[in-house]
Order: sequence, then C-alpha cells, then structure tokens
Amino acid sequence: MDSSTPIPHRGLLAGLLAALAMLGPFCIDAIFPAFPAIARHFGAGPVAMQQTISVYLFAYAALSLFVGAMSDAWGRRTIVLAGLVVFLVGTVGCALAPSMQALLVFRALQGMSAGIGMIVGRAIVRDCFEGPHAQKLMAQISLIFGLAPALAPMVGAWLVAWDGRPLATPPAVLVGWHALFWALSLFTLALIGLCLAVLPETHARERRVAFRPRTLFANYRRIIGDRQFVALALALTFNSAGFFVYIANAPVFVLDILKLDQNHFPWLFVPAISGLMLGALLTSRLAGRVPVRTLVGAGYALMLVASLLNLVAAFVVQPARVPWSVLPIALGAIGVNLVAPALNLLVLDRFPQYRGAASSVQAFLMLIFSALLAGALGPLIASSALHLAVASSVFYLIGLIGWRWYRRIAKRIPEKIDGDAAVIAAAGASGD
Repeated sequence: MDSSTPIPHRGLLAGLLAALAMLGPFCIDAIFPAFPAIARHFGAGPVAMQQTISVYLFAYAALSLFVGAMSDAWGRRTIVLAGLVVFLVGTVGCALAPSMQALLVFRALQGMSAGIGMIVGRAIVRDCFEGPHAQKLMAQISLIFGLAPALAPMVGAWLVAWDGRPLATPPAVLVGWHALFWALSLFTLALIGLCLAVLPETHARERRVAFRPRTLFANYRRIIGDRQFVALALALTFNSAGFFVYIANAPVFVLDILKLDQNHFPWLFVPAISGLMLGALLTSRLAGRVPVRTLVGAGYALMLVASLLNLVAAFVVQPARVPWSVLPIALGAIGVNLVAPALNLLVLDRFPQYRGAASSVQAFLMLIFSALLAGALGPLIASSALHLAVASSVFYLIGLIGWRWYRRIAKRIPEKIDGDAAVIAAAGASGD
C-alpha cells in the first residue's frame, strides 16, 4: 500500500464494492425464474435458454483478461464507471430485445462489463489495505455480496409475476420478464451516481503501468508460468465449481430434480447463499486471530464433509427432496468462503506490480470453467441429484489438491512476498 493512496471509510467501501460485485451473480440468478416466460415469448428450447448463461459467462471471462490491466493503466475509478455505463446499455438492450438472438447479444454485452466491479474491486482493496485489514475487508465484501444470489431468484420471480399494477394499461415491454431488466437498469444507474459521489481513485498515476498488448500478454505468460499462481488459481476455480455446479444448473435442479415450481428457487439459493455468508462472517471475525493455514484447513474439512453428506443424501433420499438435498450444499458453501479471501490475497500478492492483471487472469480461468460448466458440462451431469453430488465432490477434491500443491511449492521456494502478504504465504507454506 502506498502512503499516498486515499483510504475511504472501510464500511462504506465494503458496501460499495459489494454492490458493484453483485451485478455479476445477480444477472445469472435473477433470470432463472424468468426462463419459462422468456422461452414462451421467443419460442426457445432448453438449450437456447441455457445459452443465456453460458454466453454471458464467456463474455465475462474474455473481458476479464483486460479489465484488471486497464485499471492498472487508466485508474480504478475510470474503469469502474465505464464498465457500469456499458452494463447499463446491455441491460436496457435485454429489456427491449426483439428476438432470442438479440437477447443473447445483449447478454454478452452485460457479461463483458459485469465483472468489472469484482475484478477491479479486489485491486482497490489491496491498494488501500494490507494484512488482516485487507482479509477482513475481503470477507466483509463477500458477506454483503452474498445477498445477491440469495435475493436474485426471489426478486426475479416477483418481477416476472408483476402485472403492472397500479398502472392502468402498462406496455408489455415493461412487465413480466422485461421488468427484471428494467429494475436492474435502475440499480445500475444508482451505482453510477454513488461511484461518482464517493468512490476515490486509489491507483496513483505514478504507479500506473501503460496498457500495451505485447507487454500485457508477456505479463500473462509470466503469471500463467508461475506455479504458485497456477496452484492457487486451480484451488479457487474448483472450490467455486463445487458450489457453482448447483447454481449453473438451478433450473434443472429445482424444477426437474426437486419437482418444485418457479417460485421455489429460494429452497436452493437461501441455504446455499446463507452458507457463503456465514463463511464470510467467520473469516471476517477470525482474520488476524486464527492462522490462515487453520482457516483454510477448516474450510476444506467442511467441503469434504459436505461432499460425503451430499453423496449419502443422493443415495438415500430418492426422489431428491428438500431440505435433505440442499443442506450439504450450504455446508460446502461455508467452507468455500472460509478459504476464498486468503487465497485471493495470495493471488494478488504474487505480482504486486500488476495486481489488476493477476486478478484478471485468475477471474478468467474461473469464469471459463464456469461457462463450460453452465453450457457444456451441465447437461451431462444435471440428469440426477447423484450426478450433481459426484461432480461437486470431485471439484472440491481438486480444489484441495490445488491448495496442497501450492503449500508444497511454497515450502521449496521461500521468497519475500510484498509486505505483510509474507505472513499469509508463510502460514500457507508451514507444516501440517
């Protein structure tokens, strides 16, 4: 952290960055209750509807490679505001889309800009805070941010069912599934105003790195060639995948496997997101008091116990039903967010001179796999509760392998990492 870096009020910054980060998951989860209505409106089949998620995620992933580097070059605040404007255009386009093809184009435009809040937000945190303070802020953001996936399907279901009252004769383009995108447009406008009012520029001009594609991709090659980064990215990607496999396949899991209707998505999202929020709360309270290695170890223990319970529930509870089929998902989510803040900080501090670029590469890898999970792997593994449970367990196990690999490398390659991040790295590299 540079001494000239402006440090905004931590609570205000956590709320704003969490609200910015909410755009990405809200756009995924809120649309699920609208699937039947959109499919009827455009005459689209299940595969086409699933592409509203995968197209969004692929665009999210592609632009994530450049967002962090652009913020390194032109400043965090500028990129956040530009991204919000692009997101607003995409969201209004979705509300007015005349065809399924147009809807997919505007969903891609949303995806191109939805990740800016999360990617640049991580760099803003590290610009302003160090050590336990940064870890606590990351956890606070995760805690607030966790509200989005929990509320999104409920808000989406309410908006889809809204008939326009008390308006006398509302145009069709304002009600039903269209209303979902109009509400998101208003939220984006509010964020633009809030960022203009209170978000400072945290990346000083003297610390900026010119945006040169050749240099950028050379940096990416260096990042990808760093074994500690690869191990951490592997852990973060598959930890997230163990949870996201249920979110990506929420329509099939809720409507077909659990045999619920579009108003019952909270049966999945409330326990799952409550788990994420509890994990973030625990991390926030324990950061600086409990060694990072202990927190991460407890997180993986919870993920593995959740996997075992999930497999048992899938075998024993047939047909799948609530609450037994969703409680293990919540337990695994607690573990995911016990682990994520520390691993994200380790990723950022591998390359202190271009943290935005490191955040971009890590986000790209996670999002590409999430897009494949939603668009290609989902239909193959979402045929039953057992298949989903097996996939989730395998992903959590691969995440643990990534963490163990990182610790083994870090033991063999001792090095000084930027500032207080050395404490975190030492905790991760210490003995069992």
